Amino acid sequence: MRAHLERIGRFDPARRRARMRQHLDAGSLRVIERDGAGFGCLGLYERGAAMELHSFFLEPALQGRGLGAEVFAALRAQHPGRGWWIEVLKDSPARRFWERQGFVLTGEQPFDWILERPAA
Repeated sequence: MRAHLERIGRFDPARRRARMRQHLDAGSLRVIERDGAGFGCLGLYERGAAMELHSFFLEPALQGRGLGAEVFAALRAQHPGRGWWIEVLKDSPARRFWERQGFVLTGEQPFDWILERPAA
């Protein structure tokens, strides 16, 4: 994520730490692990009828192997029938990933796109 934030002049270590601390303190941040080894994190909030994802990060060396789709499928199974909402940094390759997961662009902010996946 850092490289994408640096590219648009928005990387601020203090802001990033504060944002992650906010999610940790709220109890919404989870470590993604397999066989006892962590390989990413994600945050999850209830947002009305939808679930809001944030800070969905995987180790770069493990990206592109289907792990993100596997994790998201497990989340959907834990929250059946819910819609989903996520902010994606503009010009990030993550947008293509989320669109493959059924998300559509529904809004835009100065630095982020808003994508939503309708309830099933």
